[in-house]
Amino acid sequence: MNIAHLLFNSAQEFRDVAALARGTIATASYRELWRKVAVMSMHLRARFGLARGDRVAFAMTNSVESIEVMYAIWHAGLCAVPMNAKLHAKEFAFILENSGAKLCFVTPDLESTIAEAAKEAAALKEIVDVTTRSYTFMGVGDPGTMAEAEPTDPAWLFYTSGTTGRPKGATLTHRNLLAMTLNYYADVDRPRPGGSIVHAAPISHGSGLWNFPMLARGSTQVFPESGKYEVPETVELMNRWPDCSIFLAPTMVKRLVEHPAVGEIRPGALRLITYGGAPMYVSDLKRAMDALGNVLCQLYGQGESPMTITHLSREVHGLREHPRWEQRLASAGLPDTCVAVRVVDEGGKPVPMGEVGEIIVKGDTVMTGYWNNPDATARSLRDGWLWTGDVGAFDEDGFLTLKDRSKDMIISGGSNIYPREIEDVLNLHPSVAECSVVGRPHPEWGEEVVAFVVPRPGQAPTPAELDRLCLDNIARFKRPKDYRFVDALPKNNYGKILKTELRALL
Repeated sequence: MNIAHLLFNSAQEFRDVAALARGTIATASYRELWRKVAVMSMHLRARFGLARGDRVAFAMTNSVESIEVMYAIWHAGLCAVPMNAKLHAKEFAFILENSGAKLCFVTPDLESTIAEAAKEAAALKEIVDVTTRSYTFMGVGDPGTMAEAEPTDPAWLFYTSGTTGRPKGATLTHRNLLAMTLNYYADVDRPRPGGSIVHAAPISHGSGLWNFPMLARGSTQVFPESGKYEVPETVELMNRWPDCSIFLAPTMVKRLVEHPAVGEIRPGALRLITYGGAPMYVSDLKRAMDALGNVLCQLYGQGESPMTITHLSREVHGLREHPRWEQRLASAGLPDTCVAVRVVDEGGKPVPMGEVGEIIVKGDTVMTGYWNNPDATARSLRDGWLWTGDVGAFDEDGFLTLKDRSKDMIISGGSNIYPREIEDVLNLHPSVAECSVVGRPHPEWGEEVVAFVVPRPGQAPTPAELDRLCLDNIARFKRPKDYRFVDALPKNNYGKILKTELRALL
């Protein structure tokens, strides 16, 4: 089934309900959104000459147009390639080239960056700024017929950096997205029609994926006018659009709780906060529950199994009298309804309860593979199981606790940062002999990036030089916040750098 059927059904059932809102103002009902999407779909096929399966990218700060674009893509039988608005031009270029995207939608703040990136993407034929007449014209004409789509057709390419430093496109099908949507109702919540979701987190990631279950239940998709997360604005929108659900990274929850505006949230305004993407300290979680009430639900997932591996439900959050309540708050919760989850040894054999191993998952939410990357697919998908690269352990009640990240991933502000990607850039400097990047605990962002650098004999690269090198090649948020210059890196007998020792130095 084409995932765009969710919008078609909502346009029938909730036709006059506000589907989209920019700030406090509704911009389209469900009936109006469906018609616009159908007309835009016609333009994608007739005007831009796109055919079933073609990829269409978008690089956009959060805006109502992002929902219009996504559903027009699926209505036309095409595949969406959402891109993090914070990426560097070179990172955009790789995704555009690797995906073979033929068209890219942008918000004006990213138009020049994408134009620069497009020089290295041969398949890209046109860039459409959603604030221009070119985009407005896409709403003019007769609606097109919704394209047929097989459940296995690619619908969403989620690019996530790998340990090699090259992004990998997790290929999510219509079936994957539908299974994720139904799992929301099974394990997270079943919102009432007429509620809302405020998209304060990036639409290209978790918040965007939550659009499906909310849209299918007639919720208003609300986009801050600022296009970003500002606590006072978010609280204002919760009050304006009550019974609000929202996806936030743990650091965003912390900012909400610590801001004076949290006291302005009216009764009934906030329905649910789902949080994920990074660990949340139990002390911060308890403080959030004291301030907001029992409105929190945790999820653990990956781009390869979006939003769906385990969950810590609102009900479990509220069981304060349970003897292992704090232990459970520190966990990632129970396996989701739609998947099987195991903790295994290197050979794939399940380990006993309480023992640590790699987390693997299987189910209809798991990707079909990495786009144009069979080697990476073979490493991550084995006999239908996704090997997550995360390690953890199950307790006697079936709660999964994450113990470490075997791929040395750093999570800062809810964004995944891969050390190898930064190390590859730092090693471009002629005065750098070798380097290693690790994460250091940070009270607000969870972790921050620190680089240990060994200079070449007689040479001394400066932090400013290394900063400039990073800013020229990768996104700003991945840049190291501290450089430690050392004579040598700790290594084992096989020459492998011991990152655990580097973390101990911090």
